[in-house]
Amino acid sequence: MTISRRTWLQGIASAGYLTNADVVSGILNASESEILIGPPKIRSCIIVFYYGGPSHLDMFDMKPGAPDNIRGEFKQISTTVPGTFVSELLPEHAKIMHKISVIRSMHHSNRLHDSASTESLTGRQSPQGDREEFKPIPQFYPAYGAALAMLRSQIECDVPFAALPWVFKNVIPVPCQWGGFLGKAYDPFQVIGEVAKGTYSASAFDLPADLPILRLKARQDLLKSINAHQPLRSVSAKHGFGDHMAKALELMQSRELSKALRIHEESDATRAAYGFYDEKLPDGTREISGHQLRGQNLLLARRLVEAGVAFVNIYDFRQQGQNWDSHNDNFTEHKNRLVPPMDKSFAALVNDLEDRGLLDSTLVIGMGEFGRTPKINGNAGRDHWPDCYSITIAGGGVKGGYVHGASDHIGAYPVEKAVTPGDLAATIYWRFGVNPYTEIHDQTGRPHRLAEGSPIYELFDS
Repeated sequence: MTISRRTWLQGIASAGYLTNADVVSGILNASESEILIGPPKIRSCIIVFYYGGPSHLDMFDMKPGAPDNIRGEFKQISTTVPGTFVSELLPEHAKIMHKISVIRSMHHSNRLHDSASTESLTGRQSPQGDREEFKPIPQFYPAYGAALAMLRSQIECDVPFAALPWVFKNVIPVPCQWGGFLGKAYDPFQVIGEVAKGTYSASAFDLPADLPILRLKARQDLLKSINAHQPLRSVSAKHGFGDHMAKALELMQSRELSKALRIHEESDATRAAYGFYDEKLPDGTREISGHQLRGQNLLLARRLVEAGVAFVNIYDFRQQGQNWDSHNDNFTEHKNRLVPPMDKSFAALVNDLEDRGLLDSTLVIGMGEFGRTPKINGNAGRDHWPDCYSITIAGGGVKGGYVHGASDHIGAYPVEKAVTPGDLAATIYWRFGVNPYTEIHDQTGRPHRLAEGSPIYELFDS
């Protein structure tokens, strides 16, 4: 295996032989130093996570020249970028292709939903390997937002990390959604979507009727007094009690965050742009709730970013019976239920952020945990395929109209500029001004490098 000079230097730095200061002071050249450690390029990030695995071959990596049992039913259409095509299912993406980039060479080795989701949302494979239904363990890696919340203590906002519209699960909640080995103090602010109403709530704002805010503050003062006692203080620190209590109190008193959840204050035109209103879908069915909540999730993410939240995860998970895991009737599901609201809402988010002057400072990522098999199965479906798939990225300095990497003639494997979830992780941290090779520690004191991959510099203008 060939290791680049930069990778070698960063590796020995993280091992303790070199400090970051050593790297920056001359062992790396000036341009390398500026890239590795510099001012933040973004102040926020939104990940729209399509759990189940969207079909890259039917959306962003069409293969019109492939055999019938691979090509599928859909035609490709032109976009605002000459020579770049997307599926006919994505007319709204086609209109904004000059604002987004597509990575067509994502890959990893996890073939099951939970382990693939874990690597996608943390940048690390679960210590328990490629499996379903696993439970958190002390070495479980934190979600991106949790790691950033810990590393960027200077973030001046009530909540550095939020997640919506629910906790997603297969059989049990997938453990990649929280603070992992950093502890509960770095869990996200959890927002729950109410499907029937198209509204949102958060239990963090709930205060027991018999516990007014002044009494809660008194209890916090009492906790501080107790923690002044050394043995008790060490126990509190170990379990994150103090940080957790402070976080809870701040949330209860947060006006900006509470206001952000009131999406009914948005104009009808704005909510309609995201897909609020009941619409007649292509096959004549009417998926009222599903269409509403999918779009409103992204609208809420924009409102949270406006309120100062640094990182927002949106989980598009088995939404009202609609599932991206298209082993059966892949084409019917993608055409009539899954892609239309996804297409409309993602484009609306990008345009809305731009109109509000927030796109340059906000990185927006649309992705699933893997793609689908090139070969169509006997049930007119496609199965799990982590070997090559596509994701979209916009904002945060991303080069619009750029396609990074390429797959082979049937969309099975990368043939150019292969990208891993670790590379995506390094890219996210780097754009936030965080050295992706920083060493962090779990609750046992074991060291871990923040990201295993390298930033994808080619995606950005600067």
